[in-house]
Order: sequence, then C-alpha cells, then structure tokens
Amino acid sequence: MKLVVAKDYEEMSKLAAQEMANVVQNKPEAVLGLATGGTPVAMYKELIKMNKEGQVDFSKVTSINLDEYVGLSGNHDQSYRYFMNTNLFNHINIDKTKTFVPNGLAEDIEKECKEYDERIANLGGIDCQLLGIGNNGHVGFNEPNEELSLGTHLTSLKEDTIKANARFFNSIDEVPTQAVTMGLGGIMKAKKIILIASGEGKAEIIEKLLKGKITTQVPASMLQMHNNVVVIVDEAAAKLVI
Repeated sequence: MKLVVAKDYEEMSKLAAQEMANVVQNKPEAVLGLATGGTPVAMYKELIKMNKEGQVDFSKVTSINLDEYVGLSGNHDQSYRYFMNTNLFNHINIDKTKTFVPNGLAEDIEKECKEYDERIANLGGIDCQLLGIGNNGHVGFNEPNEELSLGTHLTSLKEDTIKANARFFNSIDEVPTQAVTMGLGGIMKAKKIILIASGEGKAEIIEKLLKGKITTQVPASMLQMHNNVVVIVDEAAAKLVI
C-alpha cells in the first residue's frame, strides 16, 4: 500500500481527484468504481472543476457504484443514485446510461446482485475503485463478520453504521437497515484502488488498515493483499501512523 498524507481534507480531496483523473487521462474509456458518503464530496467537486476546465473528459467513462440502500428509489434524496447525480453526474460530461448503481427496489435482490457482477465482468472489470472506510473497517457495506462475501450481495447494516448514517436522515428510524453492496471479491478485482479518509475519528481504523492483522473483523484489512492501493488521508487521520 502506498500512503499519501495530505495537510487537510481539502488537499486530500485534490490529491484523490488528480489520482482518479490520471486514470481517465491514461484510459479515456476507463471503468470507475465510485463511492458515496461525506468524504468524497470535495473530491467530486474537484473532478467537476477539472472537467469544466478541460483537464479530464468523462464522455467515454463507465461508472459502477459500490452500493445502494434497500427500499429507496433513485429519486429519494438519501439514495446513492441521487447522491451521485447531484454530487457528480449532473455536472460532468458523462453518459448517464453508462453510470450504474445497484437497484435497491429490485423485486429479486439475488438476481440483481448476480446481474451486477455480470455487468462488471462484461465491462472488463474496474480500472480504478474509490473507497471510503467506516470506523469499524467496513468498505462499501461489507461489515465486520465471521465471513465476508465475494460477490455483490444483500447485507444487514451494523448498528454503528446505521448510527453513523443517521445524520443524513431526519431520524435514525428512517435509516434503511439493509443494502446491496459489491463484495470484497469484486473490490479486490479492481486494477487500482484509492482509499480516502479524513479526520481524527478515522485515525484508529487507518492504523488497523495499514499495520493491523488481516481479519474479517476489519474488512478493509483485506486490501493489504492488493498490489495497487493508494491510501490518501489528511494529517488528522494519519496521526497514529506517521
């Protein structure tokens, strides 16, 4: 793993945006694995700026999102489809028919998961996967467990994940308790992985990611076995490893 320590959240976001822009500049038809949450928002703003200034062209890019809440339509303002549209897709020259997010309203979730993995395989795999990291070490919605799933699957969210996401809803009771998420096997197949984290609250899990044992109780620790991971964090998140 390559560790890059930025001064602050703003610099971290710019470095991560440049890292992903490099992928697209080198391969205009790249398949990008994208993530949601608070951490990548400024990175996406930077990519929008770079696109508007002509530094990066998304017209041939395909995107694959990590996950989606079960029970929310793409029009719900807390769905991950809505998040991607409002924070990135609506503002860049990407073909929205080539932007894929799991369908949280699918009648047959198992079929949806199987077809999602087939789509990724048919695209030739993911060239660059963006990840955040939860305080409990989850990536996507792959939560700590005795066993981890390889493929895209239905998962129940841990209580601390639900609590962490409650800030985006009117109350904790509104937070979905299940999600469709790409599995660790799918994530690990990406040719390149960029993981971003910011703030002192992520310092302990970043230490476990970089220096801890590989364990299903810290799903992100599996990334230690990948040969092309760039971890970009700010000084606060890196305080236990520098």
